[in-house]
Amino acid sequence: MSAKLRRLATLLAVLVALPVLPAHAATPSIPDRIAAAWQTDRIFVDSRIAPAIPTTELDRIRAESERAGFAVYVALVPRTPYLREKLYDLPTLLQARVGQPGLYIVRVVSDDYWTGVEQLFRPGGLKGRDITSVRADDPQRRQIVDDRPAPQIVRTIQQAETAYDGRQLPAAPASDLKPPRRADTPSITDQEDRAAFIGLGVGGFAGFVLVLVLNRRRRRPGTRPKADEPTAYRDQIRQQADQLIKRAARSIRQLEKRPNLSLTQLDQRDDANRRLEAARSLRADQPDDLLAVTGALVLARQAQQAVGGGSVKPPCFFDPTHRTGTTRVAWADGVEVPACRTCTQRLRKGKTPYGLQVSRRTGLLGRGREVVPYWTLDPEDSPMVASGFGALTDDLAERVCKRPEDVR
Repeated sequence: MSAKLRRLATLLAVLVALPVLPAHAATPSIPDRIAAAWQTDRIFVDSRIAPAIPTTELDRIRAESERAGFAVYVALVPRTPYLREKLYDLPTLLQARVGQPGLYIVRVVSDDYWTGVEQLFRPGGLKGRDITSVRADDPQRRQIVDDRPAPQIVRTIQQAETAYDGRQLPAAPASDLKPPRRADTPSITDQEDRAAFIGLGVGGFAGFVLVLVLNRRRRRPGTRPKADEPTAYRDQIRQQADQLIKRAARSIRQLEKRPNLSLTQLDQRDDANRRLEAARSLRADQPDDLLAVTGALVLARQAQQAVGGGSVKPPCFFDPTHRTGTTRVAWADGVEVPACRTCTQRLRKGKTPYGLQVSRRTGLLGRGREVVPYWTLDPEDSPMVASGFGALTDDLAERVCKRPEDVR
């Protein structure tokens, strides 16, 4: 009898536990949650940021979406570790779950800064332009404010409409543009610097003597610390970058001429266009900067790899002009970085690779210069340094295109 009671108690315990099990099921992934919410509303706002988004912003996004001649799916989410790695894949993952053509927009917020990705999926056989090429031709794309979601999303929908049916891209309203900076108005940094120099002048005799000494040293030949600007290979790197940019653009055009491109080929084309746009931006904005020229070479090379159907390989961390990094080696603080064969062999001998050499200012008032490996520069000053030219994080194209003010 006691055995029967034990079995009955066990059965009752199982029956009691069953209704509770769904509560412990795994939390749906971000793509699953967004796709499920889109079944009832194509404008998804994550509950964690919903209170901070004004209703007027959402109303404007909704109104612009309804005016478009195609379905528009929008997701507003906070930046998470998952999105740092999967952001560029998210539109494709979402479209696979929804299964409908249309414009898929994902905007991510971090510290009041909005960024994100988008992808236009067309019905089979429909011709038109690629949204990436429309954006590259938009002269106002970099002037759109990034502290609110609506201006970026509205502009993206307008760019998609141009790509979809060729309609003219309208001018963005002044409220969506960053205020122009007057050339005759000093910035806050300039005002602080001016106040610092005024304070130095008022400091007295010691500051006066210091200025005299520095002036005398400047007039005296041979007394300033000299370091040649590392331009020996700059022209060669620039030539290689320009050749790769032309080659990648030609390969993209050839791919676009193929009929019935698969989703994989469309993704490869868009990835190549994104990297090519960033390479062109670096060459146009900073034609004589060694970091920018090298970054353009890396991005153009990766664009060629992407459109060719192969995997995009990270550059050699130590010198991005070398062959792509094929071996991961231990570096400072136990961090592993990709390295080419030459740099790997040098590390195995206990030596530091020579690396890409750049010059930086030294001394008081920055009048001197010294030649150093690029990774010793402040990463806050350049996206190339911060990402190791894409060797540490594969978001160099985004850093260049989304935050042009951070490019050195």
